[in-house]
Amino acid sequence: MTKMPALYIGHGAPMLLDDLLWSSQLRAISAGIEKPKAIVIVSAHWESQPVTLSNPVANAPLVYDFSGFDRKFYEMTYKSPDATEISNLLASMMPDNEPLHQSVRGLDHGAWVPLKVMYPEADIPVVQMSMPTSDPKKLLELGKRLQPLRDQGVLIIGSGFMTHGLRYLRDWTTDAVAPSWSSEFDAWAAGALAAGDIDSLSNYRELAPGMPYAHPTVEHFTPLFIALGASTSIDTPSQTLIDGYFMGLSKRSILVA
Repeated sequence: MTKMPALYIGHGAPMLLDDLLWSSQLRAISAGIEKPKAIVIVSAHWESQPVTLSNPVANAPLVYDFSGFDRKFYEMTYKSPDATEISNLLASMMPDNEPLHQSVRGLDHGAWVPLKVMYPEADIPVVQMSMPTSDPKKLLELGKRLQPLRDQGVLIIGSGFMTHGLRYLRDWTTDAVAPSWSSEFDAWAAGALAAGDIDSLSNYRELAPGMPYAHPTVEHFTPLFIALGASTSIDTPSQTLIDGYFMGLSKRSILVA
């Protein structure tokens, strides 16, 4: 089996499932890579220290961590198979001095929404891993620890949103023009990713234009560092797979070789 890539994807809200363009773009990503044997996903919506793993049972429950949406989204399922094997493998890769917790928590919408688009058959074991810190350096180290999984057919995904200044949006239509803080941050990040400039990306709080409006809280950006840490070489340029905007927020998604 060929080495699996690592991905950073924008997951949007549940209404991503009704967006024909965005859904087709995510499906194109999964169609363009070999089908993984398992998936490890880190979402913006689960920050927990120490590292904690989701419930590995078959048909693991979903977390409907959103409000105000159509009832159909709260009735959706994603009946993935038992993920005990990959969960145990993940646990074995953690250092003895960094305990790992097992949770009964299911997959939150940062995991199941994009996976429902990318792998609708739900026939791949999925484990969600919590994000234990917002420190880029520590997340890069965690991603590096996961890198050997790629040789075993495991797809590593960081799920967030390249810009996420929801509180500063004034136009909530899906095709809204991106505010300058969103477009400027996105362009800066795209350039740094294309150059493999990990140092600049790690110092985004100080260097990126559009801050702090692009990320008043940073949990939608920081899953990027899990994917970058899992790269074959830390300074390898990343490939943009999706660009453009949704409600003025950047949905840029990348592949890390």
